[in-house]
Amino acid sequence: MADIINLLAGIAANDPVDELRGHRAQAKENAQLSFEALLEPADQKSVSFRDRYAVAAFTAGLLGSARAEEFYRDLLRDEDESVSWAVAELLDEATAPAGTAGPYGIFESAALAEENVPGPWLAAADATAARLGEKLTAGLEFAHLLVLHPRDSRPGHLALLLEAGWDEDGIVTLAQLVSFLNFQIRISTGLAALTDAASATQSPADAAPSSHDAEDSSASARVDEALRAVEDRVKTYPNLHRPELFQQGGLGWVPWIAPVAEADLSDEQRDALIEAGRAKNPYFRLLARDPAALKARTLTDFDIFFNTTDGLGRAERELAATAASRLNGCLFCASVHADRATEESGRRDVVQRLLDEGIGTKSHLGDQVWDAVVDASVALTLTPQAFGVAHVEQLRAAGLGDGDIIDALSCAAFFNWANRLMLSLGEPEVLKQAGYSSSADVHERRADDEAVSRR
Repeated sequence: MADIINLLAGIAANDPVDELRGHRAQAKENAQLSFEALLEPADQKSVSFRDRYAVAAFTAGLLGSARAEEFYRDLLRDEDESVSWAVAELLDEATAPAGTAGPYGIFESAALAEENVPGPWLAAADATAARLGEKLTAGLEFAHLLVLHPRDSRPGHLALLLEAGWDEDGIVTLAQLVSFLNFQIRISTGLAALTDAASATQSPADAAPSSHDAEDSSASARVDEALRAVEDRVKTYPNLHRPELFQQGGLGWVPWIAPVAEADLSDEQRDALIEAGRAKNPYFRLLARDPAALKARTLTDFDIFFNTTDGLGRAERELAATAASRLNGCLFCASVHADRATEESGRRDVVQRLLDEGIGTKSHLGDQVWDAVVDASVALTLTPQAFGVAHVEQLRAAGLGDGDIIDALSCAAFFNWANRLMLSLGEPEVLKQAGYSSSADVHERRADDEAVSRR
């Protein structure tokens, strides 16, 4: 099978950029295995090929990638041409006004209200929904949420999926699929720009979806009704100590749907955890509902962030993760990776300034490399992506080679995967234990497993 990221980026097998990708061979291989696990699994289980391809084509359209949308629509046509046309119609329903771009979202914390960005919501028209069916329509509305409103995710959105016929395993697969595509399409956009394919990035006017400026009362009523109907299958936390601001360290994470019980983990699921200590962690046990996707994702993560035989420094990799998380509004991911950026660089005040001031048009951290990495990460995180040749030139002007640039883009793109899982399947909490370190990360971090298992 052709390497899908290379295919979407227009990169030939002998291209110098592909050779540089080979420096992260495990990441390259497991990004491909993630595609196979989520789009072409040996066992479809509770999510059919038709529904996987429909979600993929819709997600690609929302992200503004014409090449990826056509690729996934071709796969979908082979399964169900009628559904392919219905997905195209749904994308037409979701056409945005010129200049509109995400990510959107309302923070739960009143202290962050000034950063709220109301944005378009999607409710499929009755005729389109009838052609797609209740289950797939709910899946596509969830995909719209994750692509454009990741920080608006709430427990009730999982209840809507359960009501529409998705089970817990299927929900994890769906969240992984949409989140993975946010990585795959972003990294292919970045790699295309690196090879001077400026046309690979579309303008926001071409791609960002819209239908409503705010979630209406009928949609809220649907969420409330679904939560009551599914009862304890979706857990809410009325008394949770939620963070009010972005901070370095001190946060944990709780799931909204049930992880696999530790005693019930199969051999395949235990193998997918990579390290035995993760069996104590509810986040990993939740993702273990789709073990093939979990394993490939974990190994991709390890190579992108911890392979330091060459390439970008560890601090700058964590900085890229922090910038993406800050823009997407993932307080948990931002806290963990800001803490790690500080640990690797010793520049706590500078990192904290990024958390406090948020993401602007241009970064002003007082360091040419850090500003270039943040600007590139932000451009790649916008929906649709705004990353282009100008950002490559800024990174090169800061002294980064193309291998370093691929590392920066990979880290930012990966956290568009990680953020959407963390935001859509659970929520952060302020840890009560004194002295508890935020190095207790649930993002596939080798050094964190023992600390996380204390919870």
